Amino acid sequence: MYFEHFGFHQPPFSLTPSTDLFLGLGPHYEAIQTVNSALEMGEGVIKVTGEVGTGKTMICRMMVNHFPDNIQLVYLPNPALTGDELRVAVAAELGIKGQASSALVEDIHQRLFDLAKNGKQVVVFVDEAQALSDEALEVLRLFGNIETEQQKLIQIVLIGQPELDERLQQHHLRQLRQRITFSAHLRPLSHAETATYIESRLEKAGGEQFLLTAAQKRAIWQASQGVPRLINQISHKALLLAYSQNANKVENVHLFEAIHDTYDCRKPRFKSPIFWGWS
Repeated sequence: MYFEHFGFHQPPFSLTPSTDLFLGLGPHYEAIQTVNSALEMGEGVIKVTGEVGTGKTMICRMMVNHFPDNIQLVYLPNPALTGDELRVAVAAELGIKGQASSALVEDIHQRLFDLAKNGKQVVVFVDEAQALSDEALEVLRLFGNIETEQQKLIQIVLIGQPELDERLQQHHLRQLRQRITFSAHLRPLSHAETATYIESRLEKAGGEQFLLTAAQKRAIWQASQGVPRLINQISHKALLLAYSQNANKVENVHLFEAIHDTYDCRKPRFKSPIFWGWS
């Protein structure tokens, strides 16, 4: 592959989120700070939304990796659960075995009380929350009601696409909506942030800054519209094309072909990269 050709010690633009390459740019830093502040204040339900590819999984991993020891994490990556299945999944994460029943609910409550007495803070992370059924959302709302006179015994972080906001606008979900005290939205990266993002990944992976020019970084931003996943796809393909032609840096023709080969990005209007122009 091109890693050795360009001197990388790890893939700079892998689609698999790597916390080693994380850079705390504005939108990601703001989301992490919002969630951490809400958890410190003991808020019950927190929401993080962002378009596909904006880095929701990355910030989730960064937060989990830096949680203090007193936090007991319950991570639910699969939202396609019924209400009963969600209860069983939460119980399993808390070390409780059993099938859905009133007894299981009581066991969960007792476990939460025990953890609180031992100074533990239970935080539930729900990924792809826009796909949760109404029944599962109601179960989460009821979990959020479990509290003592001093504190919530379980805090919930809903992470999802903008469709989650649309779901929560429905009248029958108003009780859950009103319990969301803090929200964060992951916006796309600006031009300057995109350039910094690319440069940081090249450097942290062991590469050189000259592999992509300032004009090429701007073209990547225009094509990707600031979405990190698309930035990664375009950059990866451009480096691969440069390697396949034994070039020591990315030429405009490589980047031009990489953009045209990438779904969901803006395409140059012209048939050659002399003048980019955008559709």
